Amino acid sequence: MEKHEAHETVFVDTFVNGILDPSQPMLGPVRDGGHIVANTAPGCWGPMITPSIRGGHEVTQPVFVEGAEVGDAIAIRIKSIRVTSVATSSGNDQPVEGRFLGDPFVAARCPQCGTLYPETRIEGIGPQAIRCVKCGADATPFVFTSGYTIAFDADSRLGVTLPKGAAEKIAREGRRYMATPENSRQNPIVTFAQSDIIGAVARMRPFMGQFGTTPSRPFPDSHNAGDFGAFLVGAPHEYALTAEQLEDRTDGHMDINRVREGAVLICPVKVPGGGVYMGDMHALQGDGEIAGHTCDVSGVVTLQVHVIKALKIEGPMLLPVEEDLPYLARPLTPQEKETALDLARGWGLVQIEETAPVSFIGTGPNLNAAIDNGLQRAARVLSMTVPEIMNRATITGAIEIGRSPGVVTVTFLAPMARLEQLGIAELVREQYGSA
Repeated sequence: MEKHEAHETVFVDTFVNGILDPSQPMLGPVRDGGHIVANTAPGCWGPMITPSIRGGHEVTQPVFVEGAEVGDAIAIRIKSIRVTSVATSSGNDQPVEGRFLGDPFVAARCPQCGTLYPETRIEGIGPQAIRCVKCGADATPFVFTSGYTIAFDADSRLGVTLPKGAAEKIAREGRRYMATPENSRQNPIVTFAQSDIIGAVARMRPFMGQFGTTPSRPFPDSHNAGDFGAFLVGAPHEYALTAEQLEDRTDGHMDINRVREGAVLICPVKVPGGGVYMGDMHALQGDGEIAGHTCDVSGVVTLQVHVIKALKIEGPMLLPVEEDLPYLARPLTPQEKETALDLARGWGLVQIEETAPVSFIGTGPNLNAAIDNGLQRAARVLSMTVPEIMNRATITGAIEIGRSPGVVTVTFLAPMARLEQLGIAELVREQYGSA
């Protein structure tokens, strides 16, 4: 981008049309140590029923971070996440045959006039409400197999799934109830007025499903990960990639519920300025997102960015909120350290390792491949063997599912000496206290 003075705070309210393209303009620059404040649009279902959006999501326009060069990393502190939607709708999906070219998330096509990426309008409510502007045909590429409409309390603590009448009321003013940002082009999913589950209560814990940096080649945003990205290999549409080109991803689409307020995500820089983007805010989600989708909402996010020079990583590293860490990966207390040191000395060992928690994101076409990917990334970054990482994750951590079919976190207590070498020890100390 052109040389401009870096800003302390960059405000974001514009979105990409489903494609993360490093050749497109970025906002900013934001200074190293500065802030990004974004009003994000719902992900998943809204873009999925908006055929003109080409990537399955609607993420924010990327922001250029001053001083971030290819081969660096950017540490992103999630300062706050605030849900603004009053209600949303979600559920398990079913693609509609004849309404897409190879991939319903990426290349929707009108079943009647054949227009690729057709513009649509909303006529009434219900699953047949999304109509092709050109010919008037029902053009949604997806419908629900089982779905629900859910409303949230004013304090963002709980949601309750609603009966048909309430769902229909919300459907008639979808953008208002979902608080869809002004520059968002998606059709609100509450238009479908789905009400298969009634009276279920769910606790809210908002997080970002899309969060990261721009890949080094154009990617449909929902496919910027090793699982969904695998669908691009040899695809029949214009965004097809080879297996080798898939390595240019940055794994920004994680759906890891630990990427929430208070966490720190360390992201690879694969294009000048990094290109920090976000979207697909979720009001809540259990590990695995097993239904394929959860409660996508609008919201306001505040971030702080820090450039880490010469930290070359293939995919994200996460420093979760301490209460989100697996039991075995939680920092040792002073009492535990004292007990361990006494034990060690009794066996002739004069000192114990100083360690701190760290999570490596792994992605792949299935969970086994994702685990292998996470283990290999951790081993390369920390200059260890994969078997050593496996041992450490077994006795001082855990592997947890972010999203089925293929996103995991490999979490364990890593030696502080290695974290010092990477230049992230101070960041870890700030997150978890002195180590």
